[in-house]
Amino acid sequence: MNNGWVTTYANWIIKLRWLVVLVTVAGALTMAAGGQYIKFSNDYRYFFTDENPNLKAFEQLERTYTSPDTLLWVLRPNEGKATDPEILAIVKEITERAWQTPYSIRVDSLTNYQHTTALEDDLYVRDLVIDPAEVDPAEVLRIGTTEPAIAKRIISDDGTTTAIFATLKIPRDDITATAAPVAHARAIVADIRERFPDLRIELTGSVMLSTSFSEAATRDLQTLTPGMYVVLALTVWFLIRSISGTIATLFVVGLSAAAAMGLVMGWMGVKLTPPSSGAPTIILTVAVADSIHILVTALVSMQKGMAKREAIVESLRVNFQPVFLTSVTTAIGFASLNFSDAPPFRDLGNTSAVGALVAWVLSISFLPALMSILPITAKGSLTRQSAFMERFGEMVIGNRRKILVGMTAILIGFASLLPQFTFNDRFVEYFDDRMEFRVASDWASDNLIGIYQISYSLYSGDTGGISDPEYLERLEAFANWFREQPEVVHVGTFTDVIKRVNKSMHGDDEDYYRVPDDRQSAAQFLLLYEMSLPYGLDLNDQINVDKSATKLTITLTDVSTEQMKSVIDRAENWLRTNAPDSMYAYPAGQAVMFSFIGISNFEAMTVGTGIALLLISGCLMLALRDLKLGIISLVPNLTPPIAAFGVLALFSTEVGFWSTFVIATALGLIVDATVHFLSKYQRARSEQGKSAEDAVRYAFSTVGTALWVSTFVLIIGFALLAYSPFRVNAMLGTMVAVTVACALIIDFLLLPALLIALDGKRKTDKTAQADAKSGPADAPPAASAPA
Repeated sequence: MNNGWVTTYANWIIKLRWLVVLVTVAGALTMAAGGQYIKFSNDYRYFFTDENPNLKAFEQLERTYTSPDTLLWVLRPNEGKATDPEILAIVKEITERAWQTPYSIRVDSLTNYQHTTALEDDLYVRDLVIDPAEVDPAEVLRIGTTEPAIAKRIISDDGTTTAIFATLKIPRDDITATAAPVAHARAIVADIRERFPDLRIELTGSVMLSTSFSEAATRDLQTLTPGMYVVLALTVWFLIRSISGTIATLFVVGLSAAAAMGLVMGWMGVKLTPPSSGAPTIILTVAVADSIHILVTALVSMQKGMAKREAIVESLRVNFQPVFLTSVTTAIGFASLNFSDAPPFRDLGNTSAVGALVAWVLSISFLPALMSILPITAKGSLTRQSAFMERFGEMVIGNRRKILVGMTAILIGFASLLPQFTFNDRFVEYFDDRMEFRVASDWASDNLIGIYQISYSLYSGDTGGISDPEYLERLEAFANWFREQPEVVHVGTFTDVIKRVNKSMHGDDEDYYRVPDDRQSAAQFLLLYEMSLPYGLDLNDQINVDKSATKLTITLTDVSTEQMKSVIDRAENWLRTNAPDSMYAYPAGQAVMFSFIGISNFEAMTVGTGIALLLISGCLMLALRDLKLGIISLVPNLTPPIAAFGVLALFSTEVGFWSTFVIATALGLIVDATVHFLSKYQRARSEQGKSAEDAVRYAFSTVGTALWVSTFVLIIGFALLAYSPFRVNAMLGTMVAVTVACALIIDFLLLPALLIALDGKRKTDKTAQADAKSGPADAPPAASAPA
């Protein structure tokens, strides 16, 4: 390909280097200025689109009943029971202080549980514990562990652990609204821990889940991004041993990340979330890869005696097309994340794609201009690395048949492990144990109750129909069916209330602990009970306004995604078999939404990744202008994810939400090494008329060092994400790093063997021309014609 215009462009960049540096820096800083407007999203609902059916069901449930936003204090004394007077006094204090939490609309605890008793024909409803010093602990324990409404929810079976629930109605239009209630709740925890060191108290709930998302994002930006900058600086300097080259590279990566974040997150108003907080780290890594190719090629040329100006021009000439191609394919890979059902990953993809393109622009303009200004000198380390790559290339060529067979067998073996993977998304495990929410939720689940819940809004068929005995019997049967399921810890149902009131209205006779016999009695008992309830403890969390439906809430153990789906499927079958059509309901809840997010994203990203692969393959074939090389390139582009997940399968057979984004994120990066290797191979074949073996040697000697250096930087960069407290980012970074490492191994071993095996017999244009010229001269003389 004629690169004359690239040479002209490179000379122009060097000639106007100060102007180029000024204009590119000004443009990048203008984009980066949007960073002052970046805002965090701390709402877990941001992970779901408005069209998501599970989110719609959840929001419909919220509109019908009370808010699902909760804070949950769980406490356990080191010795004794939660019903001991001194512990009940603490529970009562926390209950009263919980009412002061901003946006609090309801507080439920063991002390303010509305216990019903009867005295002749009168119904008494009052707090279970009015004065902790005067109660009978044994009686409180008996009631707490036998009343279905609070047993295994407010107090554990053994009576050692209890919880205080605060329900909050937080405004959705204020992204800072959760800060005040969380600060208040944490102040309570800190105070109790200081005053009562012999008692353990933890704080969890859906509000803490939302807060953990924003805190994880903040922690990533405060630690990973600056940490990544330092690691990249040290890594680049160690590999190229050029201080000026390292400085130039750091300018490129810093400006690229700042410009992309400022443009997308600031000027365009996209909210920052834990997934998108990984964008700066990704952009820093990708930008280094672009810079390394141009920088290393120039340094190697200078070591071979070329002047700095000519070395920079030559580097741009040989790298312009492959760097452009890798930047475009990387951007396509990131942009394919727009097929995701999770908006935060769309934001991650868009921000990273913008960053990749900005990095390309700076790499072909700002970087060579700055290189021509700085006193860059070449050190002998790159020469030694180039010599090593030449020896490595000889080894690969000499053992190509063994490598081809061995690598093929290994890849087939890894592929055979993939069917055993299963999805498992526990949203509590989105965070590691450095996050308060994870520790508190795990401990609460082990000792009392978790936050994995399913809710159903079960319609009776008409206004006031919840008092219909037939409806109540079906509701009771459905609740009892759930109680028999091994995954279920607690079932909250309206029938527990109406049965308790019915019993109290009949002199606390145990025979009447059942659904009332007629609709009129049930309606009267319900009205009487509601009128007896204090402010904030009404039944709006269980029944709708016109009393046509009730909410059934099921709390599960620490279930896997498959177990959650199994429970939901079995419940659906029960409803369709045992209840009228009007009573059928779609399950709702945070656990339901997050349980299906992995599957829905897998389906969406399969389409997105497929389209990205087609586009990237098309770009490669157009750029290489060689159908055979384009087809060969598919092997090193498709097999690294197979190898990476095969490696994972050796240690774990569970994948989560993160796994649906690995291939899309890595795809463009995988292509990087393939493009650069094939471009140098093709240049040797077409421009220099080399054989396939010699072309492979040429590729290793010219681009081998830059490839392993840039890939090493990519691996380090993505591996650093493993230290994110947001485990989705951590696993995504880890697997992309493994995938990129596998890609380098395949590009250095399998790709050369394939090229020699499949392209070795093809003659280049120069070889064919040489054969045509030498053929007649070398041919034996023709026989003389007979006289």
